[in-house]
Order: sequence, then structure tokens, then C-alpha cells
Amino acid sequence: MEEQGSEITDMERCSSPEEYGLIVETSRRRVNPPLSVVWTTMLYCAEFITACILCKSYHKSNDVIWMSFTITFMLVPAVLIQLTLTFIHRDLGRDRPLVLFLHLLQLGPVIRCFEALVIYFKAGQNEEPYVTLSRKTNLQKGREIELEIGQTERTLATHRNAFKRTAVIQAFLGSTPQLTLQLYATIQEKYILSDRLALMIITLISITYGALVCSVLAIQITYDSIKVRLRPAAYLCMVVWRALEITTRVTTLVLFSTALTHWVILVGALNLLFFFFLPWAEFWARRGSLAEGVENNLSKLGTAVVLCMFTLLYACINVFCWSAVELDLADQELIDRKQSWLRLALYYSGRFLENFVLITLWYFFKSDFYQYVCAPLVVVQLLIGYSVAVLFMLLFYQFCHPCRSLFKFNVHDCLHCVCCRRRAASRRGSMPPSYSTAATMLKEEPLELLDPQNCLPPDGAGPLGERESLA
Repeated sequence: MEEQGSEITDMERCSSPEEYGLIVETSRRRVNPPLSVVWTTMLYCAEFITACILCKSYHKSNDVIWMSFTITFMLVPAVLIQLTLTFIHRDLGRDRPLVLFLHLLQLGPVIRCFEALVIYFKAGQNEEPYVTLSRKTNLQKGREIELEIGQTERTLATHRNAFKRTAVIQAFLGSTPQLTLQLYATIQEKYILSDRLALMIITLISITYGALVCSVLAIQITYDSIKVRLRPAAYLCMVVWRALEITTRVTTLVLFSTALTHWVILVGALNLLFFFFLPWAEFWARRGSLAEGVENNLSKLGTAVVLCMFTLLYACINVFCWSAVELDLADQELIDRKQSWLRLALYYSGRFLENFVLITLWYFFKSDFYQYVCAPLVVVQLLIGYSVAVLFMLLFYQFCHPCRSLFKFNVHDCLHCVCCRRRAASRRGSMPPSYSTAATMLKEEPLELLDPQNCLPPDGAGPLGERESLA
């Protein structure tokens, strides 16, 4: 879970708040503990150790194939995580041989977590001046808040942001194929190992957390100028939504692979290639140039390699669940900040149809192993489970999204056809507003207030300063 915002222990209002609408929060406030860093490190270590124990069991039983794939899905994300942490913290140009050696031993997240904890427990011992200012808009108060960020908070924010990326890499480049493999091995061998069951549970938790991080990062990136705080109900909706979406997707693919083994490779490859080349196709259609500023020390070839790796991660996420963001390779931040309801609807409609086709093919071509299983009930459960996941997704965007008041159109509007929307627009002047349309009330406001980049209070605050991701 993401940490909540810091408690304000000392606030100073500017000399004329009525004129500027600005609240200044000084640096004398409690620093949030790096809970997300600790949790991500625990998941990394638990999955790595459990996978090693399972490989030992496979070695004893001479299951060379299962052992080889388990080692592959254990080491590949681990190596990518070490490279990511080294790249973000820029350790190659610094004299830190011990840290680099621990990264070679695949213990980079452990030493980074230890560093974050040391920084947190030392915070507040010496008063330090702020090193930068960050301005956020508080939607509830309707005012702009200026945060004085100290060196400790800045360093901890760097650690949090780095571990958010590693959590996503671990989830979708390691845990997802690992869970698919172990579930397939369980069905093929027709018995459950305790070590395998433990690894499957840990990977499912890791994938759900990685998908949760994707959703939160998408909100923070899209509404970067707003102080975002998610309520427990929002986290609950996202956890149920992501857990059901991923579980039904993985189960459908595994069941299909047990009936048509070779065809599942084609299905997975087509999904991966489609989502990998989709951002590049849009990039070439717009005739854009490679984003500059991704990393100043990289050449054009290095920038292209980084973008390909980023696109590969984006594709792997979308194979199993909605990534919650759209890539724009021509933009410096690589993310399209606009919320596309059409693409969201197309993704879930297409994914539901694909799951329906795959589970139907499994029903007709299933092996004799499932003769004691009520196959129609399994089909219905998977389809209902995915539908419930979509329902919780709609509930999140309709009622629990922290910035739903800025939506030009909400879920209630998008579920209506164009003709119904026109008919409703003609009657809107005579009908009282309902709760379901509360998120569209800002349609009557000026358009600049609807843009998340310009959602300043109407009394005219100044331009936003340097952006910081401190969640």
C-alpha cells in the first residue's frame, strides 16, 4: 500500500491567502516511514527464497524442465531489478563497490531497503534547510499547497519511486509467468507440492500488489499537480478488481494450455506483439521523434533500447491486466496523461471476448483429467469472476477515484450510447442532479478547470513549480 500524506505539524499561511490561495507547509513535519520499500523487499526475498527451495525439490525428483523454467523466471526479473535500481540511483558513476557487489549477488533491494530505513530513523536529528519546493493542489480545500522538501524527504522519495518500478517489474516479468508455470505444472502432475503452493500464493500477492502500484502510479502521473490521497475504500476496490482480473486471466490461459498446448504459445505471442508494437505504431503514425531527456547520458541507440524495454514491460502488463496508462514515446515522460474511456472499454470488451473463446475451446477439447470436474461450472465461474472484476473497476472510477470530480465524463456517462446522451443533455436543464452524475457537474465550469494540468483554484494561483512524487 502507498503511504498516506504526512501530517502537518506546522503550517504558515502566506501574507495574503485570499489573494494567492496558497498554503505553505514547512519542512518541520513528520517524515513518512518507507513502508512500500520494506513490503516490496519482503515480497522479492520471499519469492526468491521460495523459488530456490522449489528448485531443490524439482532437482531431487529429476524434474529438469520445471526446474529450468522456475530458475529462468526467478533470475530474469532479479537481474532486471538490479539494473533498474542501479540505473535510477546512478551508482555506476559513484564509488560504491559494496553496493555494486551486493547487486551482483542479487541483493540490491535488501541493501537499498536498509539504506532507506537508516535514512528514516536518522531523520529529524539535525534540522536541515529545504532543498526544493513542490506545489500541489488540494481538491478538498480548493487551494494550492507549497511543500518545502528537505534532503531526507527527497532521498526517501527516490527510494520509493525506485521500488515502485521494481515491484511492477517483479510482478509482470517474474511473478506472472512463474504463477502460470506452477499452476500448469500442478495440473499436469495432478498433485500439489507444499513448496509449489507457497510459491503460487506469494506470486499472486506480488502480482496483485504490482497491479495496484500500476493503478496508483497512473493516478499520480496523470494528476501530477494534485495532492492525491486514496481512501481505504479505493484500495479495497482496486485489490478486488486486480486480484479477480489476474486470477481469472491466468486460470483461463492455463486451462487452455492443458487442452491445446501449442496454440497457447500463439495466443500469448500475438498478445505480446500487439501491445508491444501498438505504442510504436502510434509513434510512427504521428511521425514523432524519440523522446529527449529520458536519460541525458544515453545516445540515441541507448534511448531506443530503454524505450524498447519500457514497451516490453507495458506489453507484459497488458497481456494479463489493464496497465491503466497509455504510452506516448514522443513525450519526455513517456506517458499520455489523457484518460481514454474508449480504449479502456475496448480493452475489457476484447479481453472478456478472448477469455470466453479460450475457455470455450478448453471445454470442448479438455482431456480426461477433468472428467470428475464440473466443466460448465468452471466456465461460468471464470466468466462471472472476470465480470465482477470489471464491476469493481467501474465502482472505483465512479465512486472511489480521488480525482473523479475532474472527469469530463464518468462511468455513468460512458455506459450510455450517444443517442441516449444527447437525449439526456436535452433534459438536463429540467432534471435535478443525481449522485451518479455528480462527477460530471464540472462540465459547466470553464474548460481550464477540467484539465488536470490547470486545475488551480478559481482565485488564480501562480504556475506550478517543480513536481515531486512523495506518495
